[in-house]
Amino acid sequence: MTRKIYFILLCLVLSVAGMQAADTASFEELLQQFEKNTTASTANAFFSFLEKGDFLDEPLSFPAGTPADDLKGHVWYWAGEYLYDQQQYQRAAEYGEKAWPLLKGKEEESDCLNLLAIIFIRLANYSSAAKYAKLCYAIDEKNGDPDIISSTLNTLAAIFMSANQPEEAEKYVMKGLEMAGKANNPSRKAILLGTASEVCHALGDDKRSLSYAEESYELEMKLGHKDKAVLRLSQKASALLGLHDYQQAEDVLKETIPTLRQLKDLHSLAIADNKMGMALLCQKRETEAVPYYREAALLLQKMGDMANEMHARRGLYESLWSTQPDSAKIELDRFNDLKDSLYTNASAESLAKYNAEFGNDWLQKENESERAAKRRTLIVSSFAVLALLLLLAAVWWVMNRRHKKQRAINEELTANIDELREKYKQVALQLEQAQVRETETEQEKTQELTAADREFLEKTINVVGTMIHNGQVDAEGVAREMGMSLYQFRQRLNSVTGEKPQDFINALRMKRAQHLLTNHPELNITEVAVLCAYNDTPNFTRAFKKYFGITPKQYQKNED
Repeated sequence: MTRKIYFILLCLVLSVAGMQAADTASFEELLQQFEKNTTASTANAFFSFLEKGDFLDEPLSFPAGTPADDLKGHVWYWAGEYLYDQQQYQRAAEYGEKAWPLLKGKEEESDCLNLLAIIFIRLANYSSAAKYAKLCYAIDEKNGDPDIISSTLNTLAAIFMSANQPEEAEKYVMKGLEMAGKANNPSRKAILLGTASEVCHALGDDKRSLSYAEESYELEMKLGHKDKAVLRLSQKASALLGLHDYQQAEDVLKETIPTLRQLKDLHSLAIADNKMGMALLCQKRETEAVPYYREAALLLQKMGDMANEMHARRGLYESLWSTQPDSAKIELDRFNDLKDSLYTNASAESLAKYNAEFGNDWLQKENESERAAKRRTLIVSSFAVLALLLLLAAVWWVMNRRHKKQRAINEELTANIDELREKYKQVALQLEQAQVRETETEQEKTQELTAADREFLEKTINVVGTMIHNGQVDAEGVAREMGMSLYQFRQRLNSVTGEKPQDFINALRMKRAQHLLTNHPELNITEVAVLCAYNDTPNFTRAFKKYFGITPKQYQKNED
């Protein structure tokens, strides 16, 4: 009898020990157990771990006899979610891509696709991110849930933002805000407002960016989402940097960075570090900027975020050059390595504009100042020149591909432009006369300018007018026609007019549109858009409304 009691007690002890061992098993151990022995019990043990860590919104379990593929699809998907939360993006992608084929046709398929899209944004693989996000959107749109649709639209906006295409991102985020309003989901709205803030910052509209960031922050605080509210403060700092309010941006980031460090949100911390470095650098406090850029570079390198690491390496180069030129040169080499990697990435073409402006003009200017200030040895100078030539060749190749592609699009979209011009020869003649009058008016306004400035401004207006007439105009093209680099053209135009190139070009396009709408009511909006060098009517309508405050149709109606 005594032996039996001892035996029962021993079983109880062993049972309790087994339960404690299961309770303390780690994520990795439970995942390995499942992959070695794929059963409902090992899957349920894995989900029990996630539930105890408050990672699941509701309990998840499977009955005995559930097919192995169903178990694998769900376990691998949630493993991807967990690893993404731990910022192990490469492993998260591996599990997400293993799970997706097994979840096809199931309710969780769109969740898995959305996860993969977000992961590949972090990995700077925008082509893969866009592929998964568009597949996700197709499923969500078919289901018709405005809340889920708004989430996917936010992901698409983030992808195009990361790929340096804020004009495309704006379409998705505005539609997302509309769908979030229909869903009456304040939490989703707060996230989309944050994305809208980033989009407006990228478009150069930092007043609107600041407004969106502040609205998003207030909404997150009202909802009690303090961990998300700190991200809105980081977005607010971006807008303040764009408005050149560096001191206030620094104050906001002093509140943001310690909180992100406490939350262990390392990716957001690294981006905030980049912003703090920039705020300090713009205040000529290079030495103080170095530790922030340094931490950002190390974190982003570890995560594999090449695009944001490039910003950190650039900041280190600028911050170190005056005091530690040798260390600065190491950062420049790392910057070049990252740039080359991004060019070989499938999304390189979408990043070409950023690399052309930053990698060509900025590096060329900095390298010239290096040689003048530090009188590098002949070998180092030769190496710098060679690197610059290679960079220029790479930029030319990418930009040439981009322009060929754009020309093909323009030919397709404006196939009827010759017919339009033939039909409206009188309109074209009047436009040329109006352009002459505008040029004369500009000349009258610039009497106080120097002769060289007047000549520059007149030539710029004529070049822009010609390019509008030919159906394609942009700042790079105008600079090229003026025989200048984009950086030189931007600096010169700003010194003469106080305007950015794109704002100056848009103003001339809008004057042309205004003239056509006022004097030629026989033209429809599409025809006016083509004659003002817009490839599609929606882009023209948005630009017109932003400039005049009303749409072209409203303007035409008022004129009538």
